[in-house]
Amino acid sequence: MSEEIYGAVGRRKEAVARVYIRSGSGKTVVNGKELAAYLGRKTLVMQVRKPLEATESLNKFDILATVRGGGVAGQAGALVLGIARALVKVDETLHGVLKSQGFLTRDPRMKERKKYGLAGARKKFQFSKR
Repeated sequence: MSEEIYGAVGRRKEAVARVYIRSGSGKTVVNGKELAAYLGRKTLVMQVRKPLEATESLNKFDILATVRGGGVAGQAGALVLGIARALVKVDETLHGVLKSQGFLTRDPRMKERKKYGLAGARKKFQFSKR
């Protein structure tokens, strides 16, 4: 009997996370590093672990993820969505719990483009009366 590996993709801003989940001891590896070492911030680590805590499966699965693009906060958000989607593939009954807490919702907010004649997306250049 071979061990089942479930995969899912999570996105946030410009970050894309490919998440692979299998039964194990709760080890999380992102781009070859331990989760806390990769993200660097305790708040982001807590955010990534939330879907596992909500489904009471914190030490039931090993997670291997590859993340590309964006910054650390966007990558953490992509990981959350990827982990939640993978958990639903493992057990369909977890869908209600994850959906009610908002882990299966793709955050659509993206950076607004810079407009011509302006300093940024909305900021204007300093006005000079004379």
